[in-house]
Amino acid sequence: MANTTLLSSSFSMPGAAVAARRSSTAASLGFATSQLAGLSLGVSLSAAGPLLPKQQLQPIVARRICPFTDKKTNRANKVSFSNHKTKKQQFVNLQYKKLWWEAGKRFVKLRLSTKALKTIEKHGLDAVAKKAGIDLNKK
Repeated sequence: MANTTLLSSSFSMPGAAVAARRSSTAASLGFATSQLAGLSLGVSLSAAGPLLPKQQLQPIVARRICPFTDKKTNRANKVSFSNHKTKKQQFVNLQYKKLWWEAGKRFVKLRLSTKALKTIEKHGLDAVAKKAGIDLNKK
């Protein structure tokens, strides 16, 4: 009997403090309180600040998209002999290529699809870049 009184008294708070804590917690969080709302775990949210460490900015990774033709990865089904379908990705055939830019009188290194390379050979680098809205001076 003394054991149960000791346990219950160690986890209880005075009645006025419990009521004040529940009303402030419910008002700040915007939902009804539970039976455990009056208990504190020893961590004060206002004094501790954010619990998560500041996240580092991740470097921008080049996606598998051709800037000239806007071709991107396609999701398709791989179909087996038994007609069992599993998802697979069909990537764009991107190549790194150094092309001579006549207007800039220099080589420009680009990552483009083979379809865009054929289009550039047919219409010229300036025309395709202008149509795609790409500024070759930055490259």
